[in-house]
Amino acid sequence: MQRGACMIYLKSVRLDNLPDPSHYFSSLPAVRSLEGSGLEFSSEVTFFTGDNGTGKSTLIEAIAVALGFNAEGGSRNFIFSTKDTHSELYKYITLSRATARPRDGWFLRAESFYNVASEIEALDEIPAASPEIIESYGGRSMHEMSHGESFMTLVLERFSGRGLYILDEPESALSPTRQLALLARMKMLCNKQSQFIIATHSPILLAYPGALIYEFDESGARVTSYRQTLSYIIMRRFISDPEAMLREIL
Repeated sequence: MQRGACMIYLKSVRLDNLPDPSHYFSSLPAVRSLEGSGLEFSSEVTFFTGDNGTGKSTLIEAIAVALGFNAEGGSRNFIFSTKDTHSELYKYITLSRATARPRDGWFLRAESFYNVASEIEALDEIPAASPEIIESYGGRSMHEMSHGESFMTLVLERFSGRGLYILDEPESALSPTRQLALLARMKMLCNKQSQFIIATHSPILLAYPGALIYEFDESGARVTSYRQTLSYIIMRRFISDPEAMLREIL
């Protein structure tokens, strides 16, 4: 499904069958929200947000793995594993895809991005006739950069458009200024027929114009507006009167 200059590659996700209740993820609100018709992705950018423990990262990981991405992050060409800790939720979900397929794609996990950078260097140590992989990432080792610098290098140098990009809490690596830069880059990539699915707590990223926002709580998932998200409400309240809020909680 095409939306303006943008392309929707992944249209929806739902539970194919109910997971065994013994699985820890079976009771997560994000997983329960997949029952019935599941979740639809009708915008170029879809956000999963909500409090810790609602299953945002578990769901986004399952979607990425079901799409063929490495569980620790990277493109579909990355097959390394430093520790097998991902859930089996991907075995229970069904993805609905558009006829058009993305040319590019990436799964970013902030917590394991270091492992991806290490894998790039390890692959480049193997003799090959093709250019080194690192050249697609600006030609400089990402271990020589800060976490935020390496992530922005990935987005600016490696993400090329016509892609499906799945990001798990990218704000953990980025200052507010860099988060704004990420928003600008996202818009450029969406104008090149890209789609983003992002789990985030960031009130800056959630402000992306026209984004579809799913907020998860104990009752499941609901579509909400930017100013109704918990992240926006709490941040606005804090910025408006930090002293009053600190007195209340301390």
